Amino acid sequence: MRMLVPPIVQRREMDRNLVEFFRWEESTPFRRAVGNFCRYYNVKGPRIEWCEYIDWGKAAGKTFQDGRIHLVHPENWKRGRVYKSERMWVQTVYHELAHYLFWADAERKAESFTQLMVRGLKRVGRRRNRAIAVARRKATLGARAGRNSTPLRRKTRRGLSYAASLMRRRRKSMNVRGNRGRRRAA
Repeated sequence: MRMLVPPIVQRREMDRNLVEFFRWEESTPFRRAVGNFCRYYNVKGPRIEWCEYIDWGKAAGKTFQDGRIHLVHPENWKRGRVYKSERMWVQTVYHELAHYLFWADAERKAESFTQLMVRGLKRVGRRRNRAIAVARRKATLGARAGRNSTPLRRKTRRGLSYAASLMRRRRKSMNVRGNRGRRRAA
């Protein structure tokens, strides 16, 4: 299933506004982020109500059929959660906005929407060493080529343990000496 998400520039701006709201708890950046979301998808803004906890602390957000969204306020999120990261709170907001946007098969669509919204947001501060990137690419291509080539050949005998090499020598010496008859009788 294909989903339409805002361009990376708009997603970064929305993400920046949500992070700013989480850190400083001013309502303006949050309203701006939700407004950008609603303008892009051309939908009416949801009614968002802040809660201390939802479902005895089990849920972080809940979307209702009438368009209301209950969210745990960042102040309470920081206080009462085991995982108190702002990233999880931002992804919870995306998840609930996706529930608001999609109604059919809502849970699966909300999860994939959250992943698409977050993809590409993290900028790498410094560039990777080109030699390392090229080596990784070659190793990956070599591994793929190896998987798609002829079946594996037998292992060489160099890797045998000492006990295995003794057993092999013993069997070999039995065949050379002509002791096959005694072996067959057993």
